[in-house]
Amino acid sequence: MPRTCYICKKGIHTGSIITRHGLPKAKGGIGLHTTGISRRTFMPNLQKVKIIEAGTVLTRKVCTRCIKSGKIVKA
Repeated sequence: MPRTCYICKKGIHTGSIITRHGLPKAKGGIGLHTTGISRRTFMPNLQKVKIIEAGTVLTRKVCTRCIKSGKIVKA
């Protein structure tokens, strides 16, 4: 199963970790300097939940926002 929400299709997003060294100019330094950029992933908070769909009980991966908002009916 993919790492996406069954209801809202929320999935993995990518971003960066930016490493900076130095003292900011506002604190009297010469400024921050970027010394490294690494890729990272933002994972959705998915839970395996038994839901009722079309009169049958199915196990699906659903994000916590959909569970809290009541978009599913738990079995």
